[in-house]
Amino acid sequence: MYMKKESSEQHGFQHRLNKYVRNVHYTDPDDGEIYFNERREVPTDLILHSWFHLTKTQPIFRTISTIRRPDYVPDPFPDMRDPVFWKTGKVPVGRCSDSCLLGSRKKFGSSIHKCCYECVSCPEGEIANISDSENCMTCPDDEWPNEKKDRCVPRVVEFLSYTDDAIVGVFSAVSILCCLLTGLILGIFIHFQDTPIVKANNQNLSYLLLVSIMLSFLCVFLFLGHPVDVTCMLRVTSFGVIFSVAVSSLLAKSIMVCIAFKATKPGSPWRKWMGAKLPNFIICVFSLVQVLICVTWLSISPPFQDRDIHSYQGKVIIQCNEGSVIGFYSVLGYMGLLAAVSFIIAFLARTLPDSFNEAKYITFSMLVFCSVWIAMIPAYLSTRGKYMVAVEVFAIMASSSGLLGCIFFPKCYIILFRPDLNTKAVIH
Repeated sequence: MYMKKESSEQHGFQHRLNKYVRNVHYTDPDDGEIYFNERREVPTDLILHSWFHLTKTQPIFRTISTIRRPDYVPDPFPDMRDPVFWKTGKVPVGRCSDSCLLGSRKKFGSSIHKCCYECVSCPEGEIANISDSENCMTCPDDEWPNEKKDRCVPRVVEFLSYTDDAIVGVFSAVSILCCLLTGLILGIFIHFQDTPIVKANNQNLSYLLLVSIMLSFLCVFLFLGHPVDVTCMLRVTSFGVIFSVAVSSLLAKSIMVCIAFKATKPGSPWRKWMGAKLPNFIICVFSLVQVLICVTWLSISPPFQDRDIHSYQGKVIIQCNEGSVIGFYSVLGYMGLLAAVSFIIAFLARTLPDSFNEAKYITFSMLVFCSVWIAMIPAYLSTRGKYMVAVEVFAIMASSSGLLGCIFFPKCYIILFRPDLNTKAVIH
């Protein structure tokens, strides 16, 4: 309650009394009815008590003020202070609910008393940094509440990092080793290019296939590290074109195996298709289709760097947004179509004479290739963030290793360890 002395009029302070004091009206056994009259005059002595809490370390004082009858005019605020100490050290508070701590808010309407409330924790993504808060505040997009929900902290940034993720080091080491191994096999084929086993199955196509496999291992590094717009555009398009060239080479090899078998017959019209023109045409046409798909995709809606703040609480995922989902699945779908056609042709040619048994290797390599990418699709769709990227990297490395192992390891074994089989007598 608040009162102030006015020097200009005798009882001028009374109009500043608390409304509950102004409306005093009760019956006293000695004085009868007690109330303020219309002039705000008190008909009896009225003692007012005011409580003051100065500091946390100083005591709580009680100020006693006495209001006299109209015929007695004292100073309404005599300087009387008695130190009062509460057992708990705090002034008692008249309330039906405890104070809401930081990280929680008031929830009204759960009690029969309108002034009562419950304290409920702030929902996910919101904080309360003041006590007895009636509403929670939403954190900015790049921040998230701490465990107590009393302040916002920066979100954890997630991507396949060279420094924080051990799997990145494994991918990098395996990719480099496989690339070096592919280069070594390419060197072996070039060194033994005059041997029958290298000449028998179009050595130029073998060189192109080995270079494509080497590049596919290197394109893994586009998926590692912090993604940016440029790497996002090169990720899928690069390995899509590289694998299209590789699978087109296998398709050309399979077709040439069939043509070579038919051309062995006397007077066969298939002889005119022998040579380097047909396989080069096949590779150029089927690879160019993939290039056109990628160019169209990049022209209409290219991939870009994106920040995903909704998949995981408290994390911001730095990832590549495909831009056009149709473009992304068109690249993968066309690559799968080439692999399926190559597998079918190689499978049909697997029963040809042993001099053309490379079709068996191509069949196994395409079986591995298709199995890896078919298994990758559900794993890719069921993961998010860096785990989804890791699935892509694993699929690229596994399929490239399948092509390298199934097609070239048997030949390298014959060249290096069984030179007696690498003769014209055996080949024919």
